Amino acid sequence: MDNQRTRLTRRTLLKSSLVAGALSLPSWFVEENAARGAPDEPKSPLDRPRILLVGCGGMGLADAKNAQAFGDIVAVCDVDSNRLGKAAVELKSDAKYGDFRKAMAHQGIDVILNGTPDHWHTLVNIHALRSGKDVYSEKPLTLTIDEGKKLVAVARESKRILQTGSQQRSDARFRLACELVRNGRLGKLQRILTTIPSGPLGEKFESKPVPAELDWDFWLGQTPQVDYVPERCHLTFRFWYEYSGGTITDWGAHHNDIAQWANGSERSGPISVEGQVVVPPVPGGFTTASQYLVEYEYANGVRLTCKSVAAENFYGVPTEDKQDAKERNGVRFEGPDGWIFVTRGRIEASDPDLLKAELPASAQRLYVSDNHMGNFFECVRTRKPPICEPEIGHRSVSVCHLGAIALRTGRQLTWNPTKEEFVGDEDANGYLAREMRQPWGYDSV
Repeated sequence: MDNQRTRLTRRTLLKSSLVAGALSLPSWFVEENAARGAPDEPKSPLDRPRILLVGCGGMGLADAKNAQAFGDIVAVCDVDSNRLGKAAVELKSDAKYGDFRKAMAHQGIDVILNGTPDHWHTLVNIHALRSGKDVYSEKPLTLTIDEGKKLVAVARESKRILQTGSQQRSDARFRLACELVRNGRLGKLQRILTTIPSGPLGEKFESKPVPAELDWDFWLGQTPQVDYVPERCHLTFRFWYEYSGGTITDWGAHHNDIAQWANGSERSGPISVEGQVVVPPVPGGFTTASQYLVEYEYANGVRLTCKSVAAENFYGVPTEDKQDAKERNGVRFEGPDGWIFVTRGRIEASDPDLLKAELPASAQRLYVSDNHMGNFFECVRTRKPPICEPEIGHRSVSVCHLGAIALRTGRQLTWNPTKEEFVGDEDANGYLAREMRQPWGYDSV
């Protein structure tokens, strides 16, 4: 009776939380979602894994604080001693490291939270998996498509849990949109539009002395050795191709992931891609385009458009203008029977009945997760695959990498999603991997 009461209480709380945040969520979906249950709560001290945080910036700290509901932070690691010290205080951790390899040797570590910059994701994740750790890794999962192929292989070999931090998959609104689309609510899906923020324009940046608290050479890692430029580091690292891919691999990794999920192509990808730079980077400044338009085509005839707009300043740095302010950050699905738009906190449709009409019992259902970090720790306990396992995370960011490559080459490219290579284009295939600066490499970790 006590166990039954606990399950009922959790279900009631889950339903209440969904109702409280259910902007436009239909009642049938709220009821059904609550009935499908919530992750089991920890039952013993063994159900609270010991956690190491690698990368103590904004997202790393946020992930660690979320993870404290499910496990205990026992060590922190960062190449910036200021960030390291702040994290140790906020997370109440006495064990501090500047090298992730030494940190992972800390006795009793079960789980790694990877909040490093994008260019470090793959090597940190590979070392963690090979060390027998389960990993929650921030998105985008990789810096290149080649890294993704390697990481997926290591994850399979190690049989460890790796969750990509694409948390929109654990948002009921996004799941509802994808279930409706996949079950033909719009008729045959024709077009998807993912709208994401544009990047900053930047300026010609100057080299400066390396701050005493920063190990700049370690921060650079496998990327080319360059002088320290403050704008290359921390928040704005994502606007340099050396370390990231611009907003298309940042916000694009979220929205294009949802596009793949709704299209049923989350383990595949498009067959062609073409990109247009709308606002190019400033010479001597950031290397990724500020504004752009990328068009994809899938084998099933669906066309995906990924467009950046300067509607909002998401990065705390100036964008060009706000001429496209009416275009909203989010994902729009279109078919002969109407459209569905979904973004964080809202879902709407061309006809409200598209959302209100309940799906039949025979409808295709998708993986249910209402707490992305909770789903990861549930999978750590049960060993079932997480909602955004390595193959899915790899394929989602591959769409973004393809877009970035199309923008850099400036022409339409044909992609083979099975072989994961461009067809008849050696120049484009040259972007699938990047040379790693010694002594770093797949085998060095």
